Amino acid sequence: MASFEKILWAIALVFSLLFLLQAILSAGGGDESPGTASGDADYSIGHDSGIDYQFFTIKNFIAFFTMFGWVGIAAYRGGLGPGLTILAAVVGGAFMVLIMALLFRHVSRLRQSGTLEIKNAINQVGETYLFIPGGRKGAGKVHIRVQGSLRELQALTDDAIDIPTGKLIKVTGILNDNILLVTAIS
Repeated sequence: MASFEKILWAIALVFSLLFLLQAILSAGGGDESPGTASGDADYSIGHDSGIDYQFFTIKNFIAFFTMFGWVGIAAYRGGLGPGLTILAAVVGGAFMVLIMALLFRHVSRLRQSGTLEIKNAINQVGETYLFIPGGRKGAGKVHIRVQGSLRELQALTDDAIDIPTGKLIKVTGILNDNILLVTAIS
């Protein structure tokens, strides 16, 4: 075996082992997810969505050289010279990092903050939990599904008559950024 091929084998085997170790640690909890760290650090800052994708990371470095090694071996054994082998290996490694970037980009779209955005309640249908006095004379409470979860929220109505407990309502607006304006559904 030529020394060039030995170097490619060394790169492929070392980085494949690191890639495998990284995968095992990630699956077994060795790779902490954001928000799971313990301690007194001020980790979570309101409305911080973090960095979407970082290009220069240890994971990308390992993935690049894993693919670099295996593509290099395949190209060299396929009859390419050292220059074209290195070019093919660099393209293969870059392609792997590009695939990872696209994968993380699409996965990051699945993220949801869980913070209630009350404006999403507008035009939703719910049910009164505590009666709502008519003419905005007092607040009652409603059960309404917002952003996929059932919420109990304060509500007022412009209807002339009280809305009794158990009556279906529809949200028509938001008052003071936290109180629903509702109307009874007949």
